[in-house]
Amino acid sequence: MHEYDHDFGHRRRGRRRFDDELDELSTPSSRKTLPEDDFEDADAPEGADRWSTWADSPPTARGPRPYPDWLVTELAAVDTDLGLLKTGKEADVSLLRRGVPDTDRSCLLARKQYRSSEHRMFHRDAGYLEGRRMKESRSNRAMARRTDFGRELIAEQWAGAEFAALTQLWQVSHDLGAPVVPYPVQTLGTELLMEFVGDHVTGEGAPRLAQIRPTPEQAHDLWQQAVAALGVLARCGLAHGDLSAYNVLVHNGRLVLIDLPQVVDLIANPHGPRLLFRDVGNLATWFGGRGVPDLDARQVTTHLLAQAGVV
Repeated sequence: MHEYDHDFGHRRRGRRRFDDELDELSTPSSRKTLPEDDFEDADAPEGADRWSTWADSPPTARGPRPYPDWLVTELAAVDTDLGLLKTGKEADVSLLRRGVPDTDRSCLLARKQYRSSEHRMFHRDAGYLEGRRMKESRSNRAMARRTDFGRELIAEQWAGAEFAALTQLWQVSHDLGAPVVPYPVQTLGTELLMEFVGDHVTGEGAPRLAQIRPTPEQAHDLWQQAVAALGVLARCGLAHGDLSAYNVLVHNGRLVLIDLPQVVDLIANPHGPRLLFRDVGNLATWFGGRGVPDLDARQVTTHLLAQAGVV
């Protein structure tokens, strides 16, 4: 018996804690604006909120090269907040336009802003943080004690971990011809910018898997895409760690994984196989309820662990 065998089948029944992650504001006209933070730049040009932060991120905190043609990297660009896309327990995601004034060069980005120390601390983070350590003992102590400084470091760790995971997964899946995550644009402190997945004309974000009603044939295709996406993670030695139909987008028939700050190293983290089994089980349950037959979460998990070299 694998160590993860007991986990999925004996989960406590109860309401999943997605309530404050479902604040979807579908159109730009209905979106709330971002709360005041360090986003606004006093010397930004009229009509913009700040100058582009592209030059502020070091090369290691920018997306994989070659940069996509659609991405605006000009230093003269400005950023404009177009309103919230969703709110969550650890971060808010807003729609941002980055463009060069008086030109047709612009792109839409998703801006994920992790909560700073004055907000509630991250939920259920202990198991995910296991295996992640900083070099400075002072920083490790601050994070362990959850001081204001420590919580700020944890927030930056989540942003950095998600950016690193997106970069690795985008590169691997792009080389395979089918990216399974948004393109990671840059990270700076507790802010992560990435490709906006949705309608670039209306600014409406792609629906989550949980929001769509696929036919059995469409559901089967999306399940195959989900297994392939999990295979990309496994080949990178990773598990999503909190995967469900609520953090998977479907855009023009393509499945895209999102919300990866808690990504788990399947080898370094002793909880890895169990969390992978939970990920697979969550999706298998959802797809099984949409007409996809004979889904065996345990068998799929074992196959993925073999791809990761764990079994």
